[in-house]
Amino acid sequence: MTTHQHNPVFNAHGHDHSACISDALARAETLCAEQGLRLTAIRRRVLELIWDNHRPTKAYDLLHTIGQERGNAAPPTVYRALDFLLEAGLIHKIESLNAFIGCDAGHGKSHPKFLICRSCERVAEIPSPEVDDALAHEAKRAGFRIDHETIEIGGTCKACTGKG
Repeated sequence: MTTHQHNPVFNAHGHDHSACISDALARAETLCAEQGLRLTAIRRRVLELIWDNHRPTKAYDLLHTIGQERGNAAPPTVYRALDFLLEAGLIHKIESLNAFIGCDAGHGKSHPKFLICRSCERVAEIPSPEVDDALAHEAKRAGFRIDHETIEIGGTCKACTGKG
């Protein structure tokens, strides 16, 4: 996802969502193999469920689904899987919604920014190195060291704007 205009999240016509899931799982397997990490069955399933749509997924919903699939799933199991996926850079947490989305890895070394449609609840991850540079410059000017950055922008996507 390089720009909003080319973003499959907001341009769903002809979008092959199964390819998103397949690509995310392949990326996760490659990353884990390269870094010597274990992509266990539960971690893989949590990642797959998060990529199931482009809407943020809450831990409670993951727990509910996995519980239905596997019988009583303990909350720590899901939370450990989420922690692993976050640490590995395979998912992001949308702080304002206390939910998770898959990382498309299109932001490179810049910090991802999120466009959140308040109507359909889809979230698009966008790169913006220019914003990172501006924030770093202003922080340096203020004598401030940034150790965490989350930028979430709420609004209405093109598809939902057309509905109104």
